[in-house]
Amino acid sequence: MQSNNYEAIKVSNDKSQKFVDEIVTEAPLQININNEPYTVVMRTPGDDEHLIRGLLFAEDIYKANKIPTFTVVNDTENHFTIINVQIAENLLGKGYMNKRSLLSVSSCGICGKQSIKDIKIDGNKLENRLMIDSSIIEKMFEKMKAKQTLFQNTGASHAASIFDDKYNLLTIKEDIGRHNAVDKSIGELLNTSNNKKSKYLLVSSRVSYEIVTKAFIAKIPTIIAVSGCSSLAIDFSKEFGIKLIGFTRDNKMTVYTH
Repeated sequence: MQSNNYEAIKVSNDKSQKFVDEIVTEAPLQININNEPYTVVMRTPGDDEHLIRGLLFAEDIYKANKIPTFTVVNDTENHFTIINVQIAENLLGKGYMNKRSLLSVSSCGICGKQSIKDIKIDGNKLENRLMIDSSIIEKMFEKMKAKQTLFQNTGASHAASIFDDKYNLLTIKEDIGRHNAVDKSIGELLNTSNNKKSKYLLVSSRVSYEIVTKAFIAKIPTIIAVSGCSSLAIDFSKEFGIKLIGFTRDNKMTVYTH
């Protein structure tokens, strides 16, 4: 369940009225790897397997093409969920050794990193020859917004969508956490073997360094955001070969890199 109804009182011009408001759901997901707890993610329930697949890919824990085995260990009525991912020992990446020691909350960029050195990401710079104009970007955002049903109902969720080089929408996912929405989008494309078609990542939020690193690991060369970008996001985009565009609204945009 992605949303719940809550009673509330709306106050306007000194007048009050009781009403029922639709609120986005936030609940913890515990991820186990080979029956051992790995991390807890605060997320909006739904697409949990895509979220896990995208997160494990971004954390360099599992990058094989085969979909791993997911088992729901526990799932309460209010969506406090435990899912175990079974992965052969020889397929566990380096990231598994750097187990998260902190709760990974929905809005946090570096929660769970154990030291500053864990922020460094290695890899070859992306080739980015794609050109795009503002009118096409506007149409891409229109496609995304049309499918943001959770946001339309609650006004309290983020979205991430991925497009191919012909500006076709490959996937869109919503979540209370912007990082979770990105993980869900990447995870679905990994599971459907469409990840190599990914060219544009659109997000309904600001861009931090972690969203840039997730795009880099997934080899997505362009990130387009509704809001601003952090200094580290810009620095990393320059280093990674990613075109980073922010403040994309009202027929305006700010291009920060490439």
